[in-house]
Amino acid sequence: MAKFCEVCGKGTISGHSITHADRKIKRTWKPNVRKVTVLDNGTPKKITVCTRCIRSGKVQRAI
Repeated sequence: MAKFCEVCGKGTISGHSITHADRKIKRTWKPNVRKVTVLDNGTPKKITVCTRCIRSGKVQRAI
């Protein structure tokens, strides 16, 4: 599954995980994406959407 939202474009970001001893370890943060069926111009279509877009109502889900 692709780790980016097809609605808002949110994707994987990278940075450092910093320990108490101030050691930096490279890591990545991935968005919480789900493959959902949405209505696109009246036709159902499967796309990957982050849960923030699903909750805020940016997509019309096909039931």
